[in-house]
Amino acid sequence: MAQNAYNIIFKKRLQPVGRPSTSIFPEQTRSHSQGHCPEIRSAITFPEQTRSTGNINTMILSVFRSKPVQKTSSGYLCAFIQRHKGGMAGKITSMSKIKQVLIMHKQGMSNRDIASEIGINKCTVNDYMRKIRLEPLGIDELLALDDPVLEGRLFAGSPAYTDPRMEEFLKELPYFIDQLKIPHVTRFLLWEEYIRKHPDGYGKSQFFFHLKQNLVVEKTPVGVLTNRYEPGKELFVDFAGDTQSYIEPSTGEVIEVQVFVATLPYTDYAFAFCIESQKVEDFLHCIRMCLEYIGGVPKILVSDNLKSAVIKSDTYEPTLNKALEDMGNHYHFAVLPARSLHPKDKALVESQVSRIYHKVYARLRNRQFYSLQELNEAISQALLAYNQTRMQLRPYSREEHFHSSEKSALQPLPDTIYEMKCYANVTVRETGEVYLSCDKHFYSVPYELTGRKASILYTRSLVKVYVDNKSVAIIPRDRTPGEHTQIPAHLPPNVRAYLERSPESYCDKARHVSESLEKLFQSMFFNRATGVNFDVYYRSCEKMLSLQKKTASSLFDKACDVCRINHIYRGTGLEDVINAMGKTIADEESERSTVIPSNHENTRGPAEYK
Repeated sequence: MAQNAYNIIFKKRLQPVGRPSTSIFPEQTRSHSQGHCPEIRSAITFPEQTRSTGNINTMILSVFRSKPVQKTSSGYLCAFIQRHKGGMAGKITSMSKIKQVLIMHKQGMSNRDIASEIGINKCTVNDYMRKIRLEPLGIDELLALDDPVLEGRLFAGSPAYTDPRMEEFLKELPYFIDQLKIPHVTRFLLWEEYIRKHPDGYGKSQFFFHLKQNLVVEKTPVGVLTNRYEPGKELFVDFAGDTQSYIEPSTGEVIEVQVFVATLPYTDYAFAFCIESQKVEDFLHCIRMCLEYIGGVPKILVSDNLKSAVIKSDTYEPTLNKALEDMGNHYHFAVLPARSLHPKDKALVESQVSRIYHKVYARLRNRQFYSLQELNEAISQALLAYNQTRMQLRPYSREEHFHSSEKSALQPLPDTIYEMKCYANVTVRETGEVYLSCDKHFYSVPYELTGRKASILYTRSLVKVYVDNKSVAIIPRDRTPGEHTQIPAHLPPNVRAYLERSPESYCDKARHVSESLEKLFQSMFFNRATGVNFDVYYRSCEKMLSLQKKTASSLFDKACDVCRINHIYRGTGLEDVINAMGKTIADEESERSTVIPSNHENTRGPAEYK
């Protein structure tokens, strides 16, 4: 019963009645009413040490220490309101109340009246007065003290150290501290060992509390400098831990991509961008896109210790990636990587990543994207809405703050963009191509350079080929493995002609040699059913063009007309027609060229055959 304390309140309009019998109230129940109490309609047994406070109009019964309630002249019966939720044991009363106790005591009020007026227990007031009597300072001097000083005088020290269990606990404390350094050893395991050794020792919660207090004391105090950012001074960059993805339309493959996040700490202005990987050139490309997004250059770039930024990490002098240093020289910013295992050095971008998850990732969770460009466009739209949203603790958005106070403090962008340059030495292949091994891709060069040594300078977007220190080719970079990027001007004429074959090209060739052959080609290609593969006619066209070179123009034109009328579209067919027509023409010419002599001595006349 002592553990289940309840506030029991009886309120009713009063009628003068006699003092209740002792069968209803226990022995130590007291009332402040002056001979009057409410009528009791049911007999309720109260535990010992129950006190009641009230006046002639109200009786309030509380088990153990109860809080006084506002006095009223009328009320209604309410029983078992709720479990007592008074002050926690050991909690120090505010110094303002203690000063009220001192003032009332100075005015001659009793401890009971002081407790009733202030709303604290009389025993608590008695404890305060005993401490004040032991104080060398008088009441006026105590009242003149500031609250923290007064608290230190009245409540110096912790009563836990007077507990005999603390002595045993402190003896074993070094052992607990050493054991907690061992992997997989927990506080609960140590408490189980402790309680088996000391059955009357601290319970689990008290053991954990005192162990935590001593572990905190053991640590060396470390001062933390409040971050004071300047506009346009720093840019924090990092990669988000969670990736994004898009679907490759040709294969249906889901491709995971990295998400680059940056923030200007002075205004908390955010940037996010998706990229294929965290490699050096991709990392530098993200920084370039970020600088173009904010429209300026900060003085310092603070990055993580990824390999694309730091070759060798060091707390004091890390070794930076040469490509990142070159980029810093181009844009005029210094690179200051965060210390390894010290994410607080760039705390704002760490928290920015978390907000990007909620404000960007979450908004795109139900959408599907089919290219990296489409994904970046969606992220840019969500990011814009995030930057334009009013901040919770400020009457403006991140974008408003950035444009009003930080953008003008940034350095201007250089006239040219920076792209990381890489080099490779190769030999021009027999096919008139060079091979870039990092992309597993082939690029064409002028065919006259076959077998020559070449140097390749490539950036994220371009591939430049040099032979004898002279530029021979500038080609857009393509990362498709196993493919060939060919410039038609680099190819030999025969190869170029072969690759450029088409119905239109053959018709154009025929136009220059024979009008009849052009009509035959047009009938061959354009009067056929849809879906016919024209490649099967290209060799026939080549044979017909070769026949044209060996055949008289008139005969060839007539043969082409015959083939067109009779839908003969093979080279051998045209050759047969030419041969047949040529033989016919030859015979006709032979007959026309035969002459019978009219007078010849060896010629017999018709008279000889009679």
